[in-house]
Amino acid sequence: MDKIMMKTPLVEMDGDEMTRIIWKMIKEILLLPYIELKTDYYDLGLENRNATSDEVTIQAAEAVKKYGVAVKCATITPNAARMTEYDLKEMWKSPNGTIRAILDGTVFRAPILAFGITPYIPTWTKPITIARHAYGDIYKNVEMSASRGEKCELVCTAKDGTEERSVIYDFEDSAGIIQGIHNKDISIEGFAKSCFHYALDTKQDVWFATKDTISKKYDHRFKDIFAEIYEKDFKEKFEEAGIEYFYTLIDDAVARVIRSSGGYIWACKNYDGDVMSDMIATAYGSLAMMTSVLVSPDGKYEYEAAHGTVQRHYYRYLEGEKTSTNPVATIFAWTGALRKRGELDEIPELVRFSEFLEEAVLETISDGVMTGDLAAISVLENKRAVDTESFLQEIDDRLRKKI
Repeated sequence: MDKIMMKTPLVEMDGDEMTRIIWKMIKEILLLPYIELKTDYYDLGLENRNATSDEVTIQAAEAVKKYGVAVKCATITPNAARMTEYDLKEMWKSPNGTIRAILDGTVFRAPILAFGITPYIPTWTKPITIARHAYGDIYKNVEMSASRGEKCELVCTAKDGTEERSVIYDFEDSAGIIQGIHNKDISIEGFAKSCFHYALDTKQDVWFATKDTISKKYDHRFKDIFAEIYEKDFKEKFEEAGIEYFYTLIDDAVARVIRSSGGYIWACKNYDGDVMSDMIATAYGSLAMMTSVLVSPDGKYEYEAAHGTVQRHYYRYLEGEKTSTNPVATIFAWTGALRKRGELDEIPELVRFSEFLEEAVLETISDGVMTGDLAAISVLENKRAVDTESFLQEIDDRLRKKI
């Protein structure tokens, strides 16, 4: 068959450890035989980020602004142990955090449902999409240690030099710690609009939750902005579409989510979304079965898997062992990006290819062929755990029949 030709490049961001190995396999087995792949490539592996003083991450984010669609491999966010392991110049920030800050987008994460993989919450028959605000909060925090006897204050200085002060805590009896976080109205507004637009596109309700009863200014500001934008710009559209916007406290939302059947968008602040997306993914079966897309207010898209670099499998791979690492979320990152590129560039063949590949993945699992993590939770009787490369080959066998 003739290869599918692309018009505009995808921004391709390579990553770290086992996911970097899988990234190469996916391209060689499932993409390059069918697509004349056109990408603007950036190596976001930790070694290259260190060598470029993390400039490569900024360059990649700027490329997303230029080309509009990106696909990203999982990357390491270094801790103290990684500083030594990779001989780093400094403890570089999360690449995802840097990219999110530059694009100021919202992260939408949704589980991939496959026949035979039953959620741990039996009532969840439809996907729950987590919409995670991708700016500010503790990811842009300022932290300090306080010695005993010190008094810490929050200070806001006006343009004319006048100051407003509020005591955080007087550490007269013990040393301690303090943290300062911030957010911006313009970013919260973009978050709300992205959620409401995405809801209209996917015909899903939106649930939004904070803790405004405790955080009467910070969290309450989120609540007010969401309500104002909904009432002004989206209420009539939601009513016409037969969907609704619902606000509640975060603890009440958790209880409601557990009792629900799914099928809605759960909008969360940055940290809440970080935590709840992992909980949702695991409860549906596997963190390796969750899609993630960053959508900026001006319509730029960055697709990636929701999981990390699978360090444990990587060390085994370096010892020559074949691993059964689940590549599904990474495959769906590619299909999501290729589908969006095909839609924007009006290449229906690219859109269809993405759909065929996703179908082939799910059919492989429903046929009982899967990686070890899925085999451990699958309810299928005739199931077979295979290594990653064999799993990709099985997918390719089914993909070829469709094409």
